[in-house]
Amino acid sequence: MENYAQAFRDDGVVHIRGILSADDMALVEAAYRWKMDNPGNWGSTFYADSGANFFQANGDSSAEPAFRAMLQQTPIADIVAALFREGPVWYMEEQLFYKEAAAGSDGTRRTPWHQDISYEPMSGEKTAVVWIGLDEVSSEHALEVVRGSHRGSIYNATRFDAADDTAPFFDHPQLPRLPDIQKDRDSFDIVSWPSAPGDLLIFSYATLHGGGGTPPGGRRRSLTLRFVGDDTFKIDFPRTADKSQATGEEAARISRPPSHLDRFWALPIGAPIADCCPTRVRG
Repeated sequence: MENYAQAFRDDGVVHIRGILSADDMALVEAAYRWKMDNPGNWGSTFYADSGANFFQANGDSSAEPAFRAMLQQTPIADIVAALFREGPVWYMEEQLFYKEAAAGSDGTRRTPWHQDISYEPMSGEKTAVVWIGLDEVSSEHALEVVRGSHRGSIYNATRFDAADDTAPFFDHPQLPRLPDIQKDRDSFDIVSWPSAPGDLLIFSYATLHGGGGTPPGGRRRSLTLRFVGDDTFKIDFPRTADKSQATGEEAARISRPPSHLDRFWALPIGAPIADCCPTRVRG
């Protein structure tokens, strides 16, 4: 695991093949099904006009039996602790994704390039996004990352605007706009791996990532788990989203964080992020 820890630190991403057993994946499937049945107020469909199903739901479900069993009985948290090399690990939240497109369609849309940390006022090196695929994913449709990008700029978040993947989420001049990576792929060190159930793709909150559309008639289910370590802390951050082109429910949604992160946003500047994470999974 030491080689993976060094790669995680240097590259901001590791792909670990076949690390979860069939029993482990059964626990992941159970957590996924629970979340799919209980998406809460933060379940939403991206690109609803596309004719394909691109659904996501996030939250902190660590108190639910299905998630508690997954976190306690699989090696996922131990792997994150090994990548952090030292110190305790806290569970922050999960995000479920479901992509499916009918046969004869154009497939589901790519996920825009972005950094998860762009949506959260925090800093620190011990952050880990654990992406778990529940279906076979070919290299053509795999999630992609820009290797080493966790050491570079933190960009404005994307609005998931179908007309412009780089459209900024926050109205804040100090956050640089996302580069159009898809139009200039040769300028970036893009890596990806085909994956199967049992594999883990783990990357830093600050790592640029995107892609992962599905072909016509295809389906992709994935569960993302986010963890933090003991060096992460609250920073000043633009709370106000750019609502100039948003109305109604969308404007209300982007004006506030998910309810499970209220405690996170309420932390004083400089406070350890762990202060808002009730579930300490290791250490």
